[in-house]
Amino acid sequence: MNINVNNKTITTDAANLSALAQELSLPEKGVAVAIENKMVPRTLWEQTPLEEGTSVVIIKAACGG
Repeated sequence: MNINVNNKTITTDAANLSALAQELSLPEKGVAVAIENKMVPRTLWEQTPLEEGTSVVIIKAACGG
């Protein structure tokens, strides 16, 4: 299916947010994810399904200032 990740269309077989995180090799810590502009706690990633056209925003923490 095609979904939008940070305003780029990607093709994925991930059925849920947890599978997408693994597919994208996201780190265990320092990552926040929103679906349709609503933050999703990491504890709910496994239960958060992805559908065709879903909009996902991934924010990675960075050091510095």
